Amino acid sequence: MKLSDLRRVTVRKNLRIRFPLSNGMECVLNEHGIAQVPALRAVPAFNLEEELAAAREFMVEPAGVIEKDKAKQKPPRRYTRDEMATLVTAGASAVGHDEHED
Repeated sequence: MKLSDLRRVTVRKNLRIRFPLSNGMECVLNEHGIAQVPALRAVPAFNLEEELAAAREFMVEPAGVIEKDKAKQKPPRRYTRDEMATLVTAGASAVGHDEHED
């Protein structure tokens, strides 16, 4: 599972995915596929791909919820690394199927 795989899932499923970094910070992949580290204040001394490879837990939440729909919103869900890999694989296979339909 690579960062680009997670980016695709966030865009296609309109999600935000968060995972902790080894330095105590957190990476957030938003619904546009952009990876951000909100607490970062200087040039990073780490590689996000390497941090993702070490991540064991992910928080997944729906993105873009309108104020009136907050009551209907699903709470963030915690995924293990294996569950996240399954979500990424399922998203890739479903998209691959849709792309070839004519």
